[in-house]
Amino acid sequence: MQIRLPRPRGRWLAGVAAFAVLAGAGTWTAVADDGAPAVHREDRVQEMPGAKIDTSYFTAGGTERRPAVLIGHGFGGSKDDVRAQAEKLARDGYAVLTWSARGHGTSTGQIGLNDPAFEVKDVSRLIDWLAERPEVRLDADGDPRVGITGSSYGGAISLLAAGHDKRVDAIAPQITYWNLADALFPNGVFKKLWAGIFFSTGSAAGTDGAAPADAPAGDAPAGDAPAGPATAGDAATAAGAAKADAAAGPANPGGCGRFQPALCAMYERVAVAGKPDAAARTLLESRSPSAVGDRIKVPALIVQGQADSLFPLSHADAMAKRISANDAPVSVDWIAGGHDGGDRETGRVEGRIGDWFDRYLGQDKGADTGPAFRVSRTGGVDSTDGEALLRGATGDSYPGLASGAQPVPLTGREQRFVNPAGANPPAISAVPGLGGGLGRLSSLGLGLSLDFPGQFARFDSAPLARSLRITGSPTVRVKVASSSGDAVLFGKVYDVGPDGRQQVLPSQLVAPVRVENAKQGKDVTLTLPAVDHDVDAGHRLRLVLSATDLGYASPAAPATYTVSLLDEGALAVPSAPAVKTQAAGLPWWTWALPAAGALIAAALLLTARRRALAPAPDPERAEVPLEITGLTKRYAKSADRYAVRELSFRVEKGQVLGLLGPNGAGKTTTLRMLMGLIRPDDGEIRVFGHAIRPGAPVLSRVGAFVEGAGFLPHLSGRDNLELYWRATGRPASDAHIEEALEIAGLGDALARAVRTYSQGMRQRLAIAQAMLGMPDLLILDEPTNGLDPPQIREMRDVMIRYAAGGRTVIVSSHLLSEVEQSCTHLVVMDRGRLVQAGPVAEITGESDTLLVTTAEEVPEPVVEKIAALPGIGSAARTDEGLLVRLDGATATGMIGELVRLDVPLTGVGPHRRLEDAFLNLIGGSA
Repeated sequence: MQIRLPRPRGRWLAGVAAFAVLAGAGTWTAVADDGAPAVHREDRVQEMPGAKIDTSYFTAGGTERRPAVLIGHGFGGSKDDVRAQAEKLARDGYAVLTWSARGHGTSTGQIGLNDPAFEVKDVSRLIDWLAERPEVRLDADGDPRVGITGSSYGGAISLLAAGHDKRVDAIAPQITYWNLADALFPNGVFKKLWAGIFFSTGSAAGTDGAAPADAPAGDAPAGDAPAGPATAGDAATAAGAAKADAAAGPANPGGCGRFQPALCAMYERVAVAGKPDAAARTLLESRSPSAVGDRIKVPALIVQGQADSLFPLSHADAMAKRISANDAPVSVDWIAGGHDGGDRETGRVEGRIGDWFDRYLGQDKGADTGPAFRVSRTGGVDSTDGEALLRGATGDSYPGLASGAQPVPLTGREQRFVNPAGANPPAISAVPGLGGGLGRLSSLGLGLSLDFPGQFARFDSAPLARSLRITGSPTVRVKVASSSGDAVLFGKVYDVGPDGRQQVLPSQLVAPVRVENAKQGKDVTLTLPAVDHDVDAGHRLRLVLSATDLGYASPAAPATYTVSLLDEGALAVPSAPAVKTQAAGLPWWTWALPAAGALIAAALLLTARRRALAPAPDPERAEVPLEITGLTKRYAKSADRYAVRELSFRVEKGQVLGLLGPNGAGKTTTLRMLMGLIRPDDGEIRVFGHAIRPGAPVLSRVGAFVEGAGFLPHLSGRDNLELYWRATGRPASDAHIEEALEIAGLGDALARAVRTYSQGMRQRLAIAQAMLGMPDLLILDEPTNGLDPPQIREMRDVMIRYAAGGRTVIVSSHLLSEVEQSCTHLVVMDRGRLVQAGPVAEITGESDTLLVTTAEEVPEPVVEKIAALPGIGSAARTDEGLLVRLDGATATGMIGELVRLDVPLTGVGPHRRLEDAFLNLIGGSA
C-alpha cells in the first residue's frame, strides 16, 4: 500500500525556502501548518561504495541537539513512502533521516536483501553522517543517540543494524522477518507465490521512487503475478534501471532486474526445483536478523501482523524470545492487518513508536510505552462505514505461542489421499493482496478457503461445551506415510459452525511441512499457524491436512499419502489466559450484522462448492476431443442479454476447426469457458468425456493461446520456454521444444531477453509455448496477430500438420482467407448463437459464380466483352483465370460464348469463397 501523505492544513504556508547547502549538494525545503513548527527537509545523494543512496533529512524547531531516527521503507518502495511519519517525528523533536535502499527509488546499486556487506553497512554510514550533524545528540564522539524503525524490508534492516552497529539505541521493527529462509522456505516448503512477488517486484524496483498504489503494506504489489506479462511500464523501468546501473557499475549479467546475481541464481534454482536447497537457506539466513540475534541488545517494540502469510506471528515470537534473552526491554504488538491486507492501525502504531522512542531515546521516564503484549481483536462492526471495530487485549508479559495450552480431542480414522500430478488443482487459503481482507472477515465468522475432495485428510472435534479463545500456535502429533517416500502437507485448523458445513480458516493461514523418508511412516509434530481467534460454544475445531496449496510448491509427481492421529488425537490449543480483552461497550445489533453475513457467506460457499463438483466422466465420449451442449452465458447483471446462448457443436480428432463470427458473436467467451476461466450459466462442455470446471485435471491435455501469455521479461525466449516446461514437472523429452521453436521462427532473438521483443515476436513465442508437449487439443485465439505474410503461411501449414497427426486444433480468427485454406471444419456464430457448423466445403457450397481456368491470361477487352454478354452479371480476372457470375445464362451457354470469343479454356467449375458464405450466413451483423 502506498502511504498517502496528508495535505497541509491551514490557510497559508508558513515558509518555503530553497538554497544550495555549501557543505554537501543538498536541497532544503520548509513547510508548516498553522500552530505547528516548520519541518525542514534536506534532500541529498550520499555516495556509498558501489551505489548512490538518495536520502532526506527532516528537522523542526531550533538548533538544539536532539535524538535521531532512521526510517526504512518496504520492499519495492522508496523513502517517499515514509515521509509522513518522518515529518511527524520531526515535529515531535527528532532529527529524522529516510533513505531509498540500494536498487530502490532513485538509489543505484543492486538489491542484496539487506546484505550485511552492503545495505547494513549503508545504515552504519548514515549513522556516521548523523554523528556529524550539529542538531543530533551524541552519546560519545561519533556515536549519535539514534533509533531505527520501518516496515517489512525496513523493519529487518532495523534489527540487522542493531546487531551490527552498537551505536543503535532503540528499534521498532514492523511486520518483518526474523529468518528470511524460514519465511520463504517454511519447514522446507517453497513459498512460491510470495517469492515470485519479491523477485518480480525487485526486477522493476528503482525507477520511480514510489510503491504501486495497490502494494500491500508498503511492500511488493500483490497484483503482480510471479511470472506475469510485461507491462506498459517495462520500457520506462528498463530505461531507469539502465541509467542507475550505469552509475553504479555493470548491469546484473543475465540476472533478474536489480538483484545481486547470487540472489537471482538462487531464486531461479529453487523456483525450477520446487524446493529449497542447503545453499539457498544458507544465503538467506546470512542476511537475516537471526544471524545476529545474540547481539541485538537494545529496547525493541515488535509490531507484527495477524493477516500475514508472508511473515507470520512466529517470526515476532522468535524475535521477542531472542532479544529478551539478551536482557533488553521488549514489547510485542499484534496488529489486525499485515502483508495480506487488513487494518494496519497506522495512527495507533506510529503513536506507540513515538512513545517508545520518547522513553528510550529521549529518556523521558514518564512516557507510556504501553503493555508488554497487546493484540487487536474484532469487537463488532461500525454502523457508519461497515468497518470492523477493534479492541485491544493486553498482558503484563509476552505469553509466547504456547501459553495455557489445553487438549481438544479429535476423532477420525486413518485416511488416505493423493497429491495430484503437477499438484493441480491446488487448495486455496491465503492469496497475497486478497487473503488479508478475508483474514479480517474470518474474525467476524466469514472467510473463504477451498480444499479439493480426495486431496486432504480431515479430523473433527466434538462441539465445544464453552467458547475457546485460541491465542498462539496449536500443535498436534500425526503419523504420515507417503508412497513416494516424501510428503508435503499443509496443516490448518478450521472453526466449524454447528451445521458442520460452515467453516472459517482464521486469518487464512496454513502451516506447510515437508516430511522426508516416510515410506514406512513417520511420526510428526505439526505446529499450526499462530492466530488470535475466538471459537464460539457449539462450534467444532477441524484439523485438515491438505496435499496442495496455491501459495506453495508441492511435488509435481503424483503420490498417495496416509495420515493418522497420535497421542489419542489431542490438539493442543493455547489460550493465553493472562491476556485480557478491553470491554466492548457495543450495542447488541452490531453483532447481528456479522452473524447475518456469516449465514449468507455459508450459503454462498455451500452453493459454490456444489457447483464446483464436476459430473462423472462419460466413457462413451472419451475419444471425442470436444463436445459442447446447450452452452449459455449471460452478460453480467443481465437476465435477458446473452454473450453465448444455447451453443452446441462437436469436434472430432484430426480436425482443424475454425470458429468464426463478427465482433460480439461470443467467440472469445466460448473459448474462455472451454479453458475453465469463466463458468457457464447453463449447458456443458466435455473434453475427452470430462466436464470442464476451473482447474479440471483434463485441462492438462489442452494447450492454449488465448489473449497473450506472460513471460519473465529478463529471461530469453528459450529460457522462458524451458523454465515453463520444467515447472510442469514433466520429462524434458516430452516438451518437443525444438519443434516448437522452429514453429516460432524467432531465429537469433531466442537468445535475447523477452523485454526486447516486439508484439509479433511475443505472439510467436506464446504460440510455441502453447504447443509444448504437443497437447491433444490446441486452442488458438487470433494466432496470426502480429505475424507477417510468410509467418502466417507457415502457421497455416503448422496447424494442418499438427492435426494430421491425430490431434485437434481450434482456431478463432478474423482472416477468412486463412481459415478457408487451413481449416477442415467451421463453426459460425452470430449474436451468441450457432448459425451453421460443418465441413468447409459444405458451408461454402454451390453458387452462381463460376471459376473459368485458362491456359493464358485473358486480355482486358475480351473480359469486357464477356461481361457484356446477355445473361452474364459480371466477369473479372483472377490469378487462375476468370470469375464469371451468371445472371440468367446457363453454364453451357456461357461456355459456348467463350469458345466463340477464342478464350483458351482449361476448365469450368463452381466457385464460392468463404467470405461470401460467411456474409450470407450472418446477414446484417457484418
